[in-house]
Formats: sequence, structure tokens, C-alpha cells
Amino acid sequence: MADLAVEPALSPRRSVFRRPTATTGWWSWLTTIDHKKIGILYFCTALFFFLVGGMEALLIRTQLARPNGHVLTAEQYNQVFTMHGLTMIFLVVMPMSAAFFNYLLPLMIGARDVAFPRLNAFSYWTFLSGGLFLYSSFLLGGAPNGGWFAYAPLNSQAPTTHNMDFYALGLLILGISSTVAAVNFLVTIVNLRAPGMSLFRMPVFVWMTFVVQFLMVFAMPVITIDLVELLIERRWGALFFDASKGGDPVLWQHLFWLFGHPEVYILILPAMGIVSEILPVFSRKPLFGYPVVVFSGIAIGIMGWGVWAHHMFAVGLGPVANSAFAISTMFIAVPTGVKIFNWIATMWGGDLRFKTPMLFAIAFIAMFIVGGLSGVTHAVVPSDYQQTDTYYIVAHFHYVLFGGSIFGLFAGMYYWWPKVTGRLLNERIGKWHFWLMLIGFNVTFAPFHWLGLEGMPRRIYTYPSYAGWNLWNFVSTVGAYTIALSIAVFLFNVVRCWRKPQFATDDPWDGRTIEWTTPSPPPPYNFAEIPVVHSVDDFWHRKYAEGEDGRLAPVVAGASNGYADGPLEQDGASDPPYAGTGPGEARPGHGHGEGHGIHMPSPSYFPLVSALGLPILSYGILYSPILVIDGVLLLLAGLFGWALEPSAEPEPATEEPIEPGAEG
Repeated sequence: MADLAVEPALSPRRSVFRRPTATTGWWSWLTTIDHKKIGILYFCTALFFFLVGGMEALLIRTQLARPNGHVLTAEQYNQVFTMHGLTMIFLVVMPMSAAFFNYLLPLMIGARDVAFPRLNAFSYWTFLSGGLFLYSSFLLGGAPNGGWFAYAPLNSQAPTTHNMDFYALGLLILGISSTVAAVNFLVTIVNLRAPGMSLFRMPVFVWMTFVVQFLMVFAMPVITIDLVELLIERRWGALFFDASKGGDPVLWQHLFWLFGHPEVYILILPAMGIVSEILPVFSRKPLFGYPVVVFSGIAIGIMGWGVWAHHMFAVGLGPVANSAFAISTMFIAVPTGVKIFNWIATMWGGDLRFKTPMLFAIAFIAMFIVGGLSGVTHAVVPSDYQQTDTYYIVAHFHYVLFGGSIFGLFAGMYYWWPKVTGRLLNERIGKWHFWLMLIGFNVTFAPFHWLGLEGMPRRIYTYPSYAGWNLWNFVSTVGAYTIALSIAVFLFNVVRCWRKPQFATDDPWDGRTIEWTTPSPPPPYNFAEIPVVHSVDDFWHRKYAEGEDGRLAPVVAGASNGYADGPLEQDGASDPPYAGTGPGEARPGHGHGEGHGIHMPSPSYFPLVSALGLPILSYGILYSPILVIDGVLLLLAGLFGWALEPSAEPEPATEEPIEPGAEG
């Protein structure tokens, strides 16, 4: 199991460095390799960048609220809107999804940790260092200013400044983080599933995670090539994209969008997986057409590689290429539509409970439908030719990535919050958050459709009063501040959750998947004994059986319910039936695994040390060869210490060995 080891009580192997031992306090967070703590770190960091990206959005909307705005200069506007796009894509949606992957994936497949816990920590610290490196550009002469897409030849102009150098190096660092995390999750899903959990017994969220990791493994090298070429062109005078000297600016677009369109599904598929878990729980029905939902997700991942040039219909690729990519763009709407029909069928006739997670999940479906329908119009080449440089496109991708990804991620936050913290967010405040965000979102981005159809171009920092865009720009700005208010309500809810806690049971929503069998929050080892899985929605079937009248009824303690392991005993009458239990799993006050000989990996500061070498190396490329040497030495020192560390600290010989199969 690689880094995650269950070792016999042998003489401990000693590292050449002193090993960290703190389990609480700030040092424990710097050295943790527990997937749950790393998931929380990802979440908190992505939430911080979400607030920063939101403030950048408010600056943009304030600038455009009135004609001839003077809040930002043209150069400041270019930097702010570029960093807003980079932040929301690479520092918010991707890492927020990674927070869910990290925390939930091992719990949902019955594992104790990811396959490579230290590599997991390295991916987080690399993500953090990449984000801080990007934002340090504001203090060092100017942030990236060529748009998040960085079209050539604009990306290679003014090589005396470092704006776009920070872009290239920052995204390279973030790409390392995403790639190593993707490999880690793939190995975890393939190798560490609980006994009985075949591929088609995995939760849909795990399936979507699986597809996303494949997309990242193959998409990240493409953007890496583009970024390396850009860096070499800017720093050392190569001519990859300079048409006047034999280069090809369209090459940048081909490589960028060959990464960029799979990236769209990297951003949206996790939210689709989250919604596919929430709807059955709050409809009290199985997911309609589970295999179809899974295969449609796989189809989206595969077909996403064949549609990149619909971003380039205005480039002049010719009628054959334009026609081919128009057809492929229309076809990719089919598996997406299949998912939407399956989600609606899941709710149809169900016993619906409109809790906050369910509201966000339903809003995800509605907003994603709007974004999908406007996206289909871009498959019509003449129509796209007129729309592509207007605010109509801005409306489309915000309905997909905000109305889709962000709403889906908030649904997941409310749904799994009690599992992570043991506390419930307040329902009334949560609904205030939802309605303010839904109204603010539509007031902000719906007018973009009309502004685009009226001819307002993208990427302009001001406009004249006679253009006729005044009203809808003002309305959109009011909507943006309404979204900001909704986020303030969410943060208030989070603070209230800690100051006036409403403690949750282990299974507060009457869940269907096995992460709800663990205590809330789960112990470091997740499961005292690895569960055995018998079906999709295994935990649900352990709690309920279908009566003679066709209605569901709780399984009575002592009944078999058709499972070889037999029923699960109920610890307390106040708990939901069998909540927080599984075959042989520890309950609070029932051992928590003590005496089972579970050896979890030891904390390590070497992933942090290794990750710190990357931004120092990057600063060296821009400013000083000495920093290059320092960064390389720090990176190598971290990797060297990491390689010499034992995977786990042996326990005293008196402990009982863990039972066969429990190591995942």
C-alpha cells in the first residue's frame, strides 16, 4: 500500500532526520499527511482564494457599473480580470474539488488513507506555493495581464516585464500539484477499494473523481508544453508564437484549448458527482439509472478531447475543421442531457426533503441547463462567429462554472459538513445563503446574454454612454454585490456553527454510502475494520428493507436483511437506525480501534520542504541564478529526506496484528 503501511512490531528504522511527533497545534497541520486534514487545508485555502477572486470580480463590476468608469486604469483592469479568471479556475474550483477528493474518497471506498499520503501532502503544499507565487506578482512589478487564456502574441509582448512570466511559472507549479494528486487518486481508487466494492458498486462521486483524474493526467502535459514554450520564448528569445519571424500564434490556441476543454469537465464533473450523491438521499430513492449516469460521465470525459476547436471558430481553420468540431460539440450535449434527465427522474415521485444541500443541488441542475443550452448555440459556426468576442460567451461560461461548479460545491459543503465537523450548519441561515446567491447569480449573469447580443465586447475596461449598455451593466453590478452578501451570510453561518454548535449524529441525513458509517468527525484511521460492501448504496440496504406492501421499513435489530454479515446492532435508541455503524466498525466509546494494531503513516515535514523549493526555483529563473541553485538544493533535500523516512512508526510488540484484508 506504498506510503500507507501496516507493519509488524520490528525494530524501528531510523530516519537521518528527527521525525515530527506533534498531533495537535499548528505544527501538526504543517506536518500532517492525514488525507482528512489535507482535505481541510485544501478547503480553507480554496475558500480564501474564493474570497480574493470575489473581490476582484467586485472591482470589475464596479468599474463597469457606469460608462467611462475610473475605478481601475486599463492596465490595472487587465491584471485584475486576468487574475480573477486564473484564481477561480486554478485556485478555487480545482482545489475545492480536490478538498472533496481528499477528504471523502478514502471514506467512500472503505480505505484508511490515500495510496501515497506524503505525496498527497506534497500536492497541497505545491498548490499553496503556486498560488502565493502567482499573487506575489502584484508586489513585484505587476500581475499577469494577458487574460487567463494568454493568447499569443499578446502573451510574449513586453518581455522586459515579468507579468506573463509569473503566469507561466505559476501555472507550471500548480500543474505539478494537480498531476501528482491525480496519480495518487487513481492508484487509490484502483487498489484500495474495500472488499466487495467492484467498480460498479462505487458511489457516483468516486466514479466522477476517477474520470477527472484521467483527464488531469493527460491534459496537464499539454498545457505544460504550452507554458514551457512561452517561458522559453519570453526568457531566452525562442520564436514559437511570433508570426513575423516564422512562429505560429494559433499553435498556442491549439495547445491551450486541447487542455482547456477537458479542463471544463475537470471543473464540472466533481459537482456532477456531488449532486448524484445528494439527490437520492433527499429524494429517498436510488439514483435513477446508475450505470447510465456512470457511462455518461465516462463519455463526457472521452468526448471532451474532441471539441477544443469550437473555441477557435473565428480563427479561420476552414469549413472542414469547423464543421467537424461543430458536430462533435453538438454530440457532447447528449451524455450531459442524459445526466440531467436521470437527476430529474431520481426526484420524480420521491419523498423530497428541501434541505439546503438539496436546494443547491436542484439549482445546480437548473443553472447548468441554462449554461448548456447557451453552449449548444456555440456549436453553430455562423452564430458563434458573432458571439465569440461578446459578453454572451461570458454569460455562458459563468452559468456553467459558477451556476454549475460553485453551486454543486456548495451543495457538497452543506451535505458533508456534519461528517467533517460533527456539527450542522444552521438550516435557516443556509436557506438565506441559497436564495441570496441564486438571485444574485441570475441578476449578475443573465444580463450578460443581452449585453452580448447588443454587441458589448469582452475584455473592455470601459464603454461610452451612448452604447446603450448602461442599464444592464448597473443591474449586473447590483447582482454581484448580492452574491457577495450571500457569501457573507455563509461565513456567518460557519462562525455560528462553532460559537453555537448544533451537534450532528453520525448519519444526520439518513445517507446511503459508507462514509456515513464512521463517527463524525472520523478517527485518523477511518475504519477500525475495513468494511465489506455488498451493493451500491450498501449502508442504505443495511438500514432498510422493502416490506410486503412495497414500502421501505427500518431493519429490526436481529433480522438478517439478506446480508452474510448479518444485521448491525443499534447502540442507542436516540440514534437513527444503525447510524455510524458498519460491520465491525468502531463506535464512539467502543474502542476506536485501540488494540487493533493499526499503524498509520507518521507526520512528515519533507513534503513541505520539497514544495518550498519550487517557488524559490521559479523566482531564481526570473531574478537570480543563486535562487535557482537554492531552490534546487531545497527541493533535493526535501526529496532525499522523504525517501529515507520509514513509512510508519512500528508499535510495541504487545499489539495484536491487524486482521488480513484490513489494510485495504
